[in-house]
Amino acid sequence: MPRFFSNQIASNQIIITGEDAKHITKVLRMKMGEAITVNDKAGTDYECEIAEIGEQVILNVLTKHKNETEPNVEIVLYQALPKSDKLDFIVQKAVELGVTKIVPMTTKFCIAKADEKSFEKKLIRYNKIVFEAAKQSGRGIIPLVENILSFEQAIQQGKDECSILYYEHGGEPTACIVNSNTSKVNIYVGSEGGFSEQEVIYAKEHGIRLGTLGKLILRCETAPIVGLSLVLNATNHM
Repeated sequence: MPRFFSNQIASNQIIITGEDAKHITKVLRMKMGEAITVNDKAGTDYECEIAEIGEQVILNVLTKHKNETEPNVEIVLYQALPKSDKLDFIVQKAVELGVTKIVPMTTKFCIAKADEKSFEKKLIRYNKIVFEAAKQSGRGIIPLVENILSFEQAIQQGKDECSILYYEHGGEPTACIVNSNTSKVNIYVGSEGGFSEQEVIYAKEHGIRLGTLGKLILRCETAPIVGLSLVLNATNHM
């Protein structure tokens, strides 16, 4: 069933406008009476049927219910900046896997360099990727990509919460850090060069636990996917 996001929701009607309305009429070529699912971006799904089609599409709400695809744990991914367009891929797959928020960060071994001002221009593209991935994967919310932080700023944000830094030289299994009672977890993933020894020491000094992704050395775009999967598995979502 086609699925869309909208915050133009009344008690019994929803209005779809803009590109989504064009997609319904021009691409999907849907007709009056056909079924559509709409999410309010806050975790509720509305099962609807098309009442009117034109420049805007008006839907009659038939039923509503809590979205059942969202993980039972809030996951924030702190991702060190990778080179080229790898962050596009990481953002897309992280959203498909249920991440709540993605926070890019700069670390010692980052090959890619970006300051906050120049990175703001890229946020439009990243959040467009988020929107499409959230719609495709049936998410109940639209995650957010935030502006870039330094490694130290990122650690400060997660120091008083359940936080895991995935380290290529070893750490604890994820299941020893989180479980089905964990409501939120922050995960830190390095870039192509991983984390420096000084960064690992800084993280440990601020209460961040080291986690392992196994004995293999993973590419920087593979590591967050594995880390997210391990958290979801340990919290009994998968």
